[in-house]
Amino acid sequence: MIDDEMLAEIEALAMEMGVHIRYEKGDFDGGYCILRDERLIVVNKKFHAARKASVIGQGLNELGLENVYVKPAVRLFIDDELSKLRKSGPQQMGLE
Repeated sequence: MIDDEMLAEIEALAMEMGVHIRYEKGDFDGGYCILRDERLIVVNKKFHAARKASVIGQGLNELGLENVYVKPAVRLFIDDELSKLRKSGPQQMGLE
């Protein structure tokens, strides 16, 4: 799947799960958070489409995708991104 298509698929999945996505400028990667009872994934708007999709996918994974239908290509993308994070070390995953 092309990066823009993957981003659109992951954004649609987030919407189905009731998670809002906010694209903001700043010196951050982004991730899942709760703000005033609203489930959000904040994403750096300067990222390219593949990196935006990765951040959103990681956030959705934190919520749990076990009981949600996810298209096979999207699930594979999210699994691959999580695998890359695990290999990059605990500091990249916020586990320090």
